[in-house]
Amino acid sequence: MEIREFQEKTDQWIKQYGVRYFSELTNMAILTEETGEVARLMARMYGDQSFREGLSPEEQKTRLRDELCDVLWVVA
Repeated sequence: MEIREFQEKTDQWIKQYGVRYFSELTNMAILTEETGEVARLMARMYGDQSFREGLSPEEQKTRLRDELCDVLWVVA
């Protein structure tokens, strides 16, 4: 899927199910939050930090995938 198509599908979803588009400042804050969640997972999966709860490698990958999707959603 091309980025333009992803943006169009995101726009359709927002118009059909979403409340509204957020302001640029709100989107920047949400993007920062989501990027931080990706960073936290990366630090635990590949860095020196560890998970408090015993997540399996598959659960870790699922969480990372979900957080990366959140980042892409905000960017779109």
